[in-house]
Parts: sequence; C-alpha cells; structure tokens
Amino acid sequence: MGVTRRRPIVPAVVAVLALALVALLIYGVAGTGEDTTLDDAVKQGERPAAPGLTLERPNLGRPGTTKLADLTGKIVVLNFWASWCEPCRAEAPVLQAAHERLTKNGTGTVLGATFNDTDVDSQKFEREYELTYPSVRDVDTTLAEEYGTRALPETFVLDGEGRVIAISRGQISQEFMTRALDKAEAAR
Repeated sequence: MGVTRRRPIVPAVVAVLALALVALLIYGVAGTGEDTTLDDAVKQGERPAAPGLTLERPNLGRPGTTKLADLTGKIVVLNFWASWCEPCRAEAPVLQAAHERLTKNGTGTVLGATFNDTDVDSQKFEREYELTYPSVRDVDTTLAEEYGTRALPETFVLDGEGRVIAISRGQISQEFMTRALDKAEAAR
C-alpha cells in the first residue's frame, strides 16, 4: 500500500494571507492617492462649484473673518501660500499684479490663504513683497483640504458665480494668470 502524503496546511495558509496582505496594501496606497476630481473637471472644461464657500477663516492682520461666499459676484484668485515657501516668494509679484488688474477693473480680488504659517511671519512676508490683497489664516488647513492642497503654492481661479475655472498646483506664471483672468472676465 502506498503511503498518502499530506501537504502541510500551514504554508498554504501563509501564502493566502500574504496575498491578502499585498492586495490590502495595494488598495490602501491606491485609495490614499490625490483626489483629482476638481482638477479633472476643470481640465475637461467644466466649472465645478468651488469647495469651502461658507467656511469662515480669520483675517490676517485685521479683525474679523472672511468666507469665499462673501465675495460672490467677484472673480477670486485663491492662493494658498506660506512665508517659508520659496516658490510662493517667486510668484508674489504675479499675484499682486493680478490683484491690481482685478481691483482696477472692479471685477474681483486675490485672496491669499496662509498654510501652516505664523501671523508674524505671514505679515512680514506681506510687507516684504508689498502685497495689498487680503489674506486669511487657514490655521488648521481645513480650507486647503477642501481643495486637496497638500503642497505649496496652489492657486484656484473662481468666476463670479463661485465656480473653479483654472487651477495651478505649483508656482504660477504670468502667462497662466493672464489666461485665467481673461477667461474669468470673458465669462462675466
């Protein structure tokens, strides 16, 4: 009679568990990627509603709070920045010029949103670059999270109806800003 050999069950169970663990890790990594829904919609020519319109943020260097909904009817260039961010320094003159264009035309404003920065450092940055546009303090980065902002700088151009029409995830150029403002003003 032949001897029946039993395969050990332990290696099979270990193999199944290892495969399950790898699948879970792949799912976890894929699931925590960037949410590009807003970006994808804008790239497809859509104008999605801007997130966080009713979220109040404390003003930087002045009393009170501001929410994007307060600016309905105006073009808003929402820029997330910090004093420690080198690309933020490089783009500050472009944002100031955009603010001057919008206020001169009476069509809108730039609104800065500080990201993990102190009041003192943020106000020093504004003085250094002679920025006249308002900023709010996004101390807990709740507003930034609404926009999927994790790295700086990031800029979102909103039309007068509070819809996102242009996005720059990274340092903006004058060319980007001109195109975005032309598009926003043409939609008025």
